[in-house]
Amino acid sequence: MAQRLAERRPVKKRHARIGKQVSLPAESTKRKSEEVPVSEQTSDESFPIVGIGASAGGLEAFTQLLRELPSDVNMALVLVQHLDPTYKSMLTELLSRTTSLTVLEVTDGVRVKPRHVYVIPPNTAMTISERVLHLTARVEVEGKHMPIDHFLLSLAKDQKSRAIGVILSGTSMDGIQGLRAIKDEGGITIAQD
Repeated sequence: MAQRLAERRPVKKRHARIGKQVSLPAESTKRKSEEVPVSEQTSDESFPIVGIGASAGGLEAFTQLLRELPSDVNMALVLVQHLDPTYKSMLTELLSRTTSLTVLEVTDGVRVKPRHVYVIPPNTAMTISERVLHLTARVEVEGKHMPIDHFLLSLAKDQKSRAIGVILSGTSMDGIQGLRAIKDEGGITIAQD
C-alpha cells in the first residue's frame, strides 16, 4: 500500500461518466497551461494532503507505511489515531525513528508542508482549512469520539479532488463518512484492515 501511495500524483481531471482518473506526468505538474518542475511544486501548494486514520493499535501500521515511503515524497501526511485522552502520546517520537520525513505533533495553526508527517495530539479534534491544521477540544457525537471522520470531512471540504484518505486499521465506523466525502469530491481513498 505504501508503494501505491508513493506513486500517486495529484489528480487533475476526473471523467465522471467512466470514473477514469487522469494523472499528470511524474516530472511535472500543470498550472494554467504552464509546466512547473517537481522541484517547484511546493511553492504553488500543488502537493496532495493525505489523511491517514488508524485505531489505537495503529502504531505498527503507521510504522510500516512510513518505512516504505521515499524521503522525497511530494505530499503531506496527517496521522489521526484513536488515542487515550489521559496519556501523553509517544507516537511522534516513535515514528520519527522509522522515517527520514519530518514528524511533528500538531500545534494549532500549523501550515502543512510536503515531506512532513503531522500527528494529532491526544484529547483533541483536528480540522484543516486552507492547508492550515486547527485543534479544538475533543469532540464527541452521540457519545462517540470520531477523530478520523472529523478530520477527513474537513480535508474533503478543503482539498476537494487533491485529498487522499487512508484507513489503515480499526474495527469501528470512524473514517467511513470521511472516506465517502473525499470520494464524492473526486479525491482518492484507500481502506485496509
